[in-house]
Amino acid sequence: MRERGFIADLGYETYQRILKEAVLELKNEEFSDTLTPDDSSDGQEFVADCVIESDMELLLPPEYVPQESERISLYKELDGIERELDLQQFKLHLEDRFGKIPKETAELLRIPRLRYLARRLGIEKVVLKQGSMYIYFVDDNNKAYYQSPMFGRLLNFLQANPRRCRIREKNGRRSFAIADVPTVEEAVALLNNVLSLETI
Repeated sequence: MRERGFIADLGYETYQRILKEAVLELKNEEFSDTLTPDDSSDGQEFVADCVIESDMELLLPPEYVPQESERISLYKELDGIERELDLQQFKLHLEDRFGKIPKETAELLRIPRLRYLARRLGIEKVVLKQGSMYIYFVDDNNKAYYQSPMFGRLLNFLQANPRRCRIREKNGRRSFAIADVPTVEEAVALLNNVLSLETI
């Protein structure tokens, strides 16, 4: 009963996020030496979630979804989507109910895919602003990440695109700045490209 009260006080979603982060931390730091080479390769997760920030217009316009309460409900539903099939069903539902999807909504619908790809690459935060993409990584304490194939792919992309990319460090946190990323669609294509690269 004590645990149930704790979850109620904290909120179920927050509890799930904290639990997931704790499991990842144990897996990547405490038990990293017990993993087999197959376990610690591409399938390893280094972040529980990825925050996306943008200065782009990514929304359900009032003229597309007139009811404010319905827009809020759809935003919440979209925020919880993690599987491609669910995303496609959500898109079909919008088209059936409201008609042709406007450009700013089409870009919004690419956010779950961007978040998924970023998480796979061990990226904690993606910022899309002024035509550039900034990707932020886990802190330096997570040595397993910086020795992983996923980080190797990002370094490979950086080396192959020296004029487009630069490394930044602020307050002990590393990030990459990547130029010429004007849309979410372009950001998704770029991260897909990174995932297809060989590791260093």
